Amino acid sequence: MATIIRGGRVLDARAHRADAADVLITGDTITEIGAPGLAAPSDATVMDARGKLLHPGLINAHTHAHGNLAKGMGDRWTLELLLTAGSWISGGRSLEDKHLSAKLGAVEMVLKGCTASYDLPLEFPAPTPEGLEAVGSAYAAVGMRAVVAPMVADRTFYEAIPGLMEVLPPALQQDVEKLRPAPWKTSIDNMRRALAAWKLDRDQVRPAVAPTIPHHCSDEFIRACVDLAREHGVGLHTHVAESKVQAIVGLRRYGKTLTAHLDDLGVVGPRFTVAHGVWLDGDDMKRLGDAGASVAHNPGSNMRLGNGLADMRSMLERRVNVGIGTDGANCSDNLNMYEAMRLASFASKAQRPDVERWVTTDEVALAATEGSARALGFEGKLGRLAPGYKADIVFLDLGHVNWIPLNDPTNQLVHTEDGSAVAHVMVGGRMIVQDRRLTTVDVAALAREVENARERLARVNAPGKDLYERLAVIVGRFCPGLAHTPYHITRY
Repeated sequence: MATIIRGGRVLDARAHRADAADVLITGDTITEIGAPGLAAPSDATVMDARGKLLHPGLINAHTHAHGNLAKGMGDRWTLELLLTAGSWISGGRSLEDKHLSAKLGAVEMVLKGCTASYDLPLEFPAPTPEGLEAVGSAYAAVGMRAVVAPMVADRTFYEAIPGLMEVLPPALQQDVEKLRPAPWKTSIDNMRRALAAWKLDRDQVRPAVAPTIPHHCSDEFIRACVDLAREHGVGLHTHVAESKVQAIVGLRRYGKTLTAHLDDLGVVGPRFTVAHGVWLDGDDMKRLGDAGASVAHNPGSNMRLGNGLADMRSMLERRVNVGIGTDGANCSDNLNMYEAMRLASFASKAQRPDVERWVTTDEVALAATEGSARALGFEGKLGRLAPGYKADIVFLDLGHVNWIPLNDPTNQLVHTEDGSAVAHVMVGGRMIVQDRRLTTVDVAALAREVENARERLARVNAPGKDLYERLAVIVGRFCPGLAHTPYHITRY
């Protein structure tokens, strides 16, 4: 079945142009883009795109499904306080809750022009095939694409930070002992079963592996994750040097940076994605770039959690593939990729007065499409409007105030658009959003389910909130003390 999109303007982010063009789609793939009046099969469905700007679906290089039921729950949280709050804001989840939280995030993303994401969901004490299917099937139900990589560890946060457990009173030490994840062999076995039994269409939703933070995982566990990913031909995704605390801990634990340690363990390669990378130094970036690895740059949560400003320009100079992400809604606190692009541009400009080292709007737009596609393992299939690519297309209303007047479409996509001009969203040639309304999910019914879950989880997790409040007093003093340790680079 063919579709011909007529009358729209197709964005060329590199050229900062949006010329009138028709787009021919066969099945789920773009087959031709040409001047208005492009020939099409006589039985092709005609879609009127007059007054619309067409751009590739944005691709979220890093998010967390479990965070969507916890948006807005915190304010002055560092990364380490966010991790401390885990049993409160992410605890007590049923399979239905996991599916619901993932679906809520997918709905938000697609309504805001995002058609694919790299999602690292959390299950405690270990990932399960059923839990991963619950997340993956939520994306499939909405009509989005996703890579679903269970976030795993075999150490508690309190063990991972040297000295932290020792400063906790004995009663709190006993309490946090209950937060211990499953032994690593259990997590590996569960992930292996999930990967072997994966039923979802991998062109839409595919699995990966995510040892969450290097020092939260034993070396044996990380090596096993590497072997598992190679065995099944899937990606690896890890939070690396997100905060200064993490960077300091890496040196104390391993005598080298976290990136260097991961390289020693065989992690770094073309299918590896670093989440955040705020405190990567030049050698780290070169190591990643030489290996063809990616960084998921999450400027919103990096600022929100006080982690600093990642140096996207230096990454690009060292040939690191950079994608753009939102991080989870529990620490960003939305999944708006337009906002993430805007912040990626602004963060670069806030770092230095040297204009020639600022990232450009076309570099940001390409990172949020082609760069993220490569991080997800969809290079050559997603991230561009071109023949042979999947028909994942966002239609922006040029009559919206964001586009009046239309001066430079690339600059305005990155600096002006906020998601409110999204009129339609197509994924694989299928209309997922039509006239600003989802075609796949009843949002009102979803809202009722979410509210019921919120009320129940607030009751269930009340003890977790009490534990957080007792721990936060100590973690909130101890970890900033680590962050004041001198380091050979700064990202503040």
